[in-house]
Amino acid sequence: ACAYDRSFFFNSVKMAQRVTFRRRLPYNTQSNRRKISKTPGGRLVYLYQKKQGTVPACGDCKNKLQGIKAMRPKKLMSVSRRQKTVTRAYGGSRCGRCVRERIIRAFLIEEQKIVARVVKANKK
Repeated sequence: ACAYDRSFFFNSVKMAQRVTFRRRLPYNTQSNRRKISKTPGGRLVYLYQKKQGTVPACGDCKNKLQGIKAMRPKKLMSVSRRQKTVTRAYGGSRCGRCVRERIIRAFLIEEQKIVARVVKANKK
């Protein structure tokens, strides 16, 4: 009755493969981000993406600290101390510029105290 062979339609129109969640959380939240990946067997599956870590910031100027990689807190626990800090006073907490400012400020305050003492001694 029809001019075309029925198998022509079935072979040319492929259905998109259904991909289901592998975990129980059905909502599109930050912790449920995923990408589609094809397995060696040809199936499409979801691969769950981990959250991106943040680079620690300087407590004074809020700039990102150099020499320290961005990691999630759980990863930071398992990593050695060398990768979490910089070998310097306040390393891993304050940036070099802020440490320099702190040292200079402390030195100048001490100098001021000495000058004040000398002035007071000269008055007597």
